[in-house]
Amino acid sequence: MKYTLHCSLLAALALTACTQPGPPSPSVKPAPAHDPVAAVHAIRAAGDGLDSAVQVQPLRDSAIDGFLKKAHDAEAARDYAGAVNAANSALKLAPDAPDILQYLAELEIGRSDWQQAEQLAMKSFSLGPKVGSLCARNWQTMVEARTAMDDAATVAQAKQHLKECRVPPRLRM
Repeated sequence: MKYTLHCSLLAALALTACTQPGPPSPSVKPAPAHDPVAAVHAIRAAGDGLDSAVQVQPLRDSAIDGFLKKAHDAEAARDYAGAVNAANSALKLAPDAPDILQYLAELEIGRSDWQQAEQLAMKSFSLGPKVGSLCARNWQTMVEARTAMDDAATVAQAKQHLKECRVPPRLRM
């Protein structure tokens, strides 16, 4: 009796192991992966056309421009680690440069480090102009990061702040 029960149990387990799982139920959908390359393009596009006719920028050490060129070259080669290293070298020379902080945020998006990108973008926003191209890139970074982190409430807030970066020109008479 024990032997037949034991054999029956083994047979049932063997049959179970041979069956294929069915297709996933239609209600269960995997979370879509957020494309970091597309996110960086969206961030940079958000700032297009928002620069004012007059921009005041401090003179920079030429070494900063050299490091940023290395960073852009590394990014073009999809070497995000090399790009981050070069941009960090530039940031050491100009630690409060909001444009470098935002560029680093975009590089972190390229590396799918959404939280680091968000922190860098907010630091850039706090140090930079509250309107215009850089502002738009800061808030679009928040939109992309929070979308990737599946935080719809913060995405909605960031989109509202993004709209505030666009200031209509003054009426001239």
